[in-house]
Amino acid sequence: MVVFLRHATTGVLSQLATAMTGRTTTTFDTSVPAIVQKIQRLDRLETVVYSLDTVVEGSKSSAVLPDLLAGDRILLIVHGQSIAGVDLSKLHPEDVHIDGRSIRVTLPPSELFVTTIDNQHTRVYARSTGLLTSADQNLESETRAHAQDQLQKDALSDGILDAARKNACATITTLLYGLGFQHVEVM
Repeated sequence: MVVFLRHATTGVLSQLATAMTGRTTTTFDTSVPAIVQKIQRLDRLETVVYSLDTVVEGSKSSAVLPDLLAGDRILLIVHGQSIAGVDLSKLHPEDVHIDGRSIRVTLPPSELFVTTIDNQHTRVYARSTGLLTSADQNLESETRAHAQDQLQKDALSDGILDAARKNACATITTLLYGLGFQHVEVM
C-alpha cells in the first residue's frame, strides 16, 4: 500500500491515491493571459544599479573682462546612481507564446529609469571667483544638472541597457521555470 501511494502520481491511480491520503496536487494556470498577468505584476523590474563618480566643471565668464577679474568657476566631484530595467507593464499577450510545456516571451526593451546625484557624497572640490565679482548662486545648481546628464550618458555608454536586459531575461526565465515550464526562451 505504501509503495502504491508513493508512486501513484499520474492518471486514475493518482486520483485514487489522492482520495485515500487527502493530498492535493498543486497546479498553475499556464494560459497566456495568466502568464502575462503574472509577469506584468512585476511592473517596473529594476535589474541594474550603476554607481558612478565623475568630475564636472562649471564656469561663467564675462564677454569683456578676463576670468581673473569677472569669472566664476566651480569643480565638483559628483557621485550618483543610474537605475535601469524593464517595464513589464508594457508586456502584451502577443509577446507570449505557449506550446504545451514550452514558452517563449519577448520582453519590452530595457530602459534607463532614473539617474540621481547623491548629494551626501558629492562635494565642491574647488571654487574660484574673479576679483570684481561674487560667486553666482546658480552656478553650482547648473553644474549639478550638467553632472546628472553626464552620469546618464556614462551609464548608457557603459552598456547599462544591455546589462538590464540580460538580468531581466534571467529573472523572468527563473520565474517561468518556477511555474512549471520545461522549456523557456526569453528574448
